[in-house]
Amino acid sequence: MPCAGRYPLGKAHMPAAKRHSNDKLKLVAVASIGVAVAVLSLKVLAYWRTGSVALYSDALESVVNLITALVALYTIHVASQPADGRHQFGHHKAEYFSAVIEGVLIIVAALLILREAYDAYVSPRALSNLNEGLGFNIAAMLVNGFWCAFLIGWGRRHRSPALVGEGWHLLTDVVTSVGVVVGLVLAAVTGWGVLDPALAAVVAVNILWSGVRLMRESVGGLMDEAVTAEIERQIREVIASNAAGAIEAHDVKTRTAGRVTFIEFHLVVPATMTVAASHDICDRLETALTEAVQGAEVLIHVEPEGEAKQTGVPVV
Repeated sequence: MPCAGRYPLGKAHMPAAKRHSNDKLKLVAVASIGVAVAVLSLKVLAYWRTGSVALYSDALESVVNLITALVALYTIHVASQPADGRHQFGHHKAEYFSAVIEGVLIIVAALLILREAYDAYVSPRALSNLNEGLGFNIAAMLVNGFWCAFLIGWGRRHRSPALVGEGWHLLTDVVTSVGVVVGLVLAAVTGWGVLDPALAAVVAVNILWSGVRLMRESVGGLMDEAVTAEIERQIREVIASNAAGAIEAHDVKTRTAGRVTFIEFHLVVPATMTVAASHDICDRLETALTEAVQGAEVLIHVEPEGEAKQTGVPVV
């Protein structure tokens, strides 16, 4: 006898708190698009004024940022839709596709930067208006620094892979921007023009690594990875302390999908217990688990005592 912890199909039945959380995620995603446009404009100005291939690489990375911000908004919108007839477990995994797309675009950008760096190495370019260009780039770097810190922290609290992925990518952008600025200052002081394409190549390798890492993490989510050992321990403790009247819980399984953690287990109860009494225990467990684990969706299968395995979660 399963006891499910999902709200009925349809947006009208979605809890108000969940709708409010989805609206906030969309608002942050829209703000990310505005930030990406502003940063890209500053970096394009920096490249246009100087002709630096290193600043070109920084600007190209910001083009990727803008595209991924648009993708993130769309996938957050899709992920926020309630379950329907064709997607009965919801659309939570849509955000992982955003992170995968970001990883692919980052890799493409890295290859384009490497090509431009090679051309600049073969045919060195004279830099002009370096102070003005660096000023634009530093301003863009500061904006990105503030926004990436916000996205990573806020995205983790609200369990949004799309926003966390975007934040980590922006952090990589900030780090590379610092390297570009320092390197161009050295190039101006020393007169070593080769530093410009060399810096672009370093930027490309750095963002290439971030793209590969982001894709690897996203694939883990698409493959239904279980929760961390710490969260699993917490789940077992909650079950043990809130299942009074039952005998044991066994076959506890978890998987994560975006902001949702699916928790499933078998609950063994005395053979003489009524359906109503076992359902009360299920309700108590569901409430405790959703309070302990943010975004928890609970599915409990009730079994008679003859199904006890003596290896599951003992009831306190």
